[in-house]
Amino acid sequence: MDPVSSVDATRSGGVAAAVREAGVVWLGIFALGVGFGAWATSQGLPWWLVPLISASVLAGSVEFLLVGLIVAHASLVSIAVTTLLVNSRHLVYGLSFPLERVRGRRARLYSVFALCDEAYALLTRTEPAALSGRQVIATQLGIHVSWVTGALSGAALGAVLLRGVHGVGFVLPALFVVLALDAYASRPDRVTVALALASAGVAQLAVPGSMLPLALGLLGVGLAVRDGTSPRISRGAW
Repeated sequence: MDPVSSVDATRSGGVAAAVREAGVVWLGIFALGVGFGAWATSQGLPWWLVPLISASVLAGSVEFLLVGLIVAHASLVSIAVTTLLVNSRHLVYGLSFPLERVRGRRARLYSVFALCDEAYALLTRTEPAALSGRQVIATQLGIHVSWVTGALSGAALGAVLLRGVHGVGFVLPALFVVLALDAYASRPDRVTVALALASAGVAQLAVPGSMLPLALGLLGVGLAVRDGTSPRISRGAW
């Protein structure tokens, strides 16, 4: 095969794989973005500011909080601390996100910026060796574009289109339920599921207002203990 044709096939294959694996998720994120845009403008933000926030922040839960902080005229320190606490889970995501599949400094910088919950859920359910860097970037870019265009649509038209429509806020939880079921179907692991549920339960009882960082920390410890005591590890260099 001609080398140029081979490169073109690899590129198109990576984009096609991203569309096949993440296309439905992009639609869900677009719908959620419409809801965010409609809600943000209802809080008093100008419509043009909503897509700017979505494009530059790209963190759904933080953006909802950010709108409230902006409307309340919160200080930059408050905004920074809130963002750090809410997005602290991304520190754990980085340990297993397939960033090594991405080539090029600019592409890697964008991949780090665009590491969100949906991208992590989509790209860690597949073995890293089966992913191409182009698929990783295409998946994240699709999420980014879907969120921004959804927010823009919601800011411009959503306040009218969604008036009286209930249940839009459940789009994101429903999306993650589907992603979790799909991930388990492709790589079933009952022990990890049990550890995750136990960690979430303990964290919810201990700190119900901010359970996610503690739940992720407990899950990380549980997985480390499990892997550290498994026969596969114990027969190694230790």
